[in-house]
Amino acid sequence: MSEVWLVQVAAPTEAVALKLAQGAVEARLAAGGQVVGPVTSVFWHEGEFGTGEEWQTILKTTDERYADLERFLVENHEWTNPEITALPLVAGLAPYLAWVQRTTSQ
Repeated sequence: MSEVWLVQVAAPTEAVALKLAQGAVEARLAAGGQVVGPVTSVFWHEGEFGTGEEWQTILKTTDERYADLERFLVENHEWTNPEITALPLVAGLAPYLAWVQRTTSQ
């Protein structure tokens, strides 16, 4: 059984975040996703300190689909170096985790 991953990607607008979530789920690279925001980010970028409003797309996938999901996010994101991070889920409701695996393997 493959591991389930929680993948997060930051986006500049709600529309971009939603487009990424919809595309990933429609392609079955992720079983589901949520768009959260706006959030205020604090960061260093190209040597300058800044803050800005961002939106978060949170996706659920498997380790088997992660590389394809990451590639999709990079290819469809408007930023050159988007924030994409992933964490393996160490626990979760078994039927839910099974649903993620079934959905992304179809």
